[in-house]
Amino acid sequence: MSQVTAPSDRRYTKDHEWALEAEGAVTFGITAFAVEQLGDITLINLDVKVGSTVTAGKTFGTIESVKTLSDLYAPLSGTVVAINDALENAPELVNEDPWGKGWMIRIQPTAGDLSSLMDSAAYASHVESSDH
Repeated sequence: MSQVTAPSDRRYTKDHEWALEAEGAVTFGITAFAVEQLGDITLINLDVKVGSTVTAGKTFGTIESVKTLSDLYAPLSGTVVAINDALENAPELVNEDPWGKGWMIRIQPTAGDLSSLMDSAAYASHVESSDH
């Protein structure tokens, strides 16, 4: 397996989601490690709309690949303020750029903060020590 790459500007969950705070909102996506494990992504189903609420640790959608179907979990609780509509017609953006163009939803947090999530070093250690 290749070495885990996890940008230091965001926080991570044990389920391989990332969260990036900017201008009071938090953007969610999945890590490059998750993409590597999933393979070619064929469908992203986001079960939320702008104005919906998400709860930390609860699903907000699913991601389907040639290998499997996986749930997407919210790293924090909040109100959805944006959805990456481009993923509907181009789910491969997650494969191509999981840290940028492959983002999924953006929320206005209502509870908790990023300090409850792993930093990049802790996430890399988590991946390297877990069974895949």
